[in-house]
Amino acid sequence: MKVVILAGGFGTRISEETHLKPKPLVSIGDQPIIWHIMKIYSNYGYNDFIICLGYKGHIIKEYFSNYYLSQSDVTYDFKNSNQEIIHQHRAEPWKVTLVDTGLDTQTGGRIKRIQKYVGNESFMLTYGDGVSDINIQKAVEFHQSHGKIATVMATQPDGRFGSLEMGENNCITGFQEKPLGDGGWINAGFFIMNPGVFNYIDGDETVLEKSPLEKLAKDGQLMAFKHSGFWYPMDTLKDKNYLESLWKTGSAPWKKW
Repeated sequence: MKVVILAGGFGTRISEETHLKPKPLVSIGDQPIIWHIMKIYSNYGYNDFIICLGYKGHIIKEYFSNYYLSQSDVTYDFKNSNQEIIHQHRAEPWKVTLVDTGLDTQTGGRIKRIQKYVGNESFMLTYGDGVSDINIQKAVEFHQSHGKIATVMATQPDGRFGSLEMGENNCITGFQEKPLGDGGWINAGFFIMNPGVFNYIDGDETVLEKSPLEKLAKDGQLMAFKHSGFWYPMDTLKDKNYLESLWKTGSAPWKKW
């Protein structure tokens, strides 16, 4: 199963970092957050990634084009035709497809644009700015068990966020914008989707979190995988510093590898 990562946004709320690089390349420790996200999936054996590029996408391409070399011990023999010898490497077993999905394309539109790379199979989807200790394999098993088009990880942070309305058997029936108080279940941005989701997306202007998810919920085709563990999005510099502190103290909950 392929993993699609949305990595094309402008990241305006963390502009202290994103005026020079795209948000997914903002570092936590000595690696960008997109590396941490990919490691979460790779820990469960999912190593085939499709990354949706937009803002400063060429910098993400440069990162991955140099990744193997940066993780290796290398000898350059300039005397013998500039020969390059790789002695050993510590790179991940990843296959990474980088797709330019447009500068101003909305989240749903980016997903529509990579349809040909996904093919006629189920896929996972997440944003390039959030980490979690979600059990990916259990989420996949849950998705395969209910037969609906889409599954979204639901979690319970404070009342700063909109919440999901759920009926029987965790079937999502609607959405509520930023309820007062704590305890509402929210969309945490880790999805598993069947190819049928592409029928709910019109084009570049489609925002995934609006019409597609709302229609899926109305049709009874969106299920919630409840997660009571750690989840944290990197929206601001304060968020970045918090995740950095967890990583540097060896207490990052998402690090299962």
